[in-house]
Amino acid sequence: MSRPRTERPTLAEVADAAGVSRATVSKVLNGRHDVSPQTRSRVELLLDEHAYVRRSAARGADAPAVTARGGLDLVVDSLENPYTLEVIRGVTQAAEEEGLELVLTMTPGDGAAAWVERVAAAGRQGAIVVTSSVSAPQRRSLAAARVPLVLVDPLVVTEDVPSVGVTNWAGGLAATEHLIELGHRRIAVLSGVPEASSAIARVHGFRAALANAGLTADPDLIRPGDFGAVLARDSALELLRRRRPPTAIFATSDAQALGAVAAARAAGLAVPRDLSVVGFDGLPLMEWSSPPLTTVQTPMADMGRMAVRTLAYLAGGGELESARIELSTRLVVRESTAPPREDAGN
Repeated sequence: MSRPRTERPTLAEVADAAGVSRATVSKVLNGRHDVSPQTRSRVELLLDEHAYVRRSAARGADAPAVTARGGLDLVVDSLENPYTLEVIRGVTQAAEEEGLELVLTMTPGDGAAAWVERVAAAGRQGAIVVTSSVSAPQRRSLAAARVPLVLVDPLVVTEDVPSVGVTNWAGGLAATEHLIELGHRRIAVLSGVPEASSAIARVHGFRAALANAGLTADPDLIRPGDFGAVLARDSALELLRRRRPPTAIFATSDAQALGAVAAARAAGLAVPRDLSVVGFDGLPLMEWSSPPLTTVQTPMADMGRMAVRTLAYLAGGGELESARIELSTRLVVRESTAPPREDAGN
């Protein structure tokens, strides 16, 4: 007889009770054959005893149960980006907790079209795409194969595709308010890819913070970029060589912030004595940069976990009230920001 529970059991609890790994429980849930009959029987008995039901937390306890059809396909364009690796960590953890098999697909360069055909043909339970966009024809192909899709931090956010992101506008606002509270008035911003929804929202938050403080954004201090360090370094160096350089830079990614720090050093300036720098992303290594970087922390792993739960919910027949899910950001103040020098003429 199964015992009543007030909280949903986790895969780890079932694994601990059975004396096996979570991977073994996942194999049983997915009908894998590489588990001994004795172990399978013990795990299945405990699954029943714990009343374990694979369902998404996206809309609470009434979410439909999820079948194990084909597993999930996680689509990324690179494994070199620390941001992507943090999202993958969250996806992996959530898939294991849900008892879902995870297939990693790489789409470098022009390989983006091929993965859709593979996913559709394999009958995947769903697909999660990280930091990229999916074309309308690709979405139609997935829909025809009844493969739900969830995007994580897509380049362009649209209302017709479920996506998980963060409160980019609020993050840009908080970063700029912090600099203003320190006394900075000549603040530059290094934006990301011009068409990226996240970059646009972060710059809008920057502008809002200035407006709230009665300040006007100087168009010459707003520079487009690509979220990378190299272009950010070049842009920051040009800004710092101006007759009246900025006393602070808000970079819309941590990589761009590192580029700004490198530019300051190249210009013979010290951070934060001569220039304050704020990043955006909250990559773990930023705590160990020199100096440790003030940044807007984004819950990257949580985004991955939420994407899995949302996808599982959709695969179980659920309908989302809103296609866009945003997780909160928070400002982490470290040693790369300080009040401007008294002789900065701010």
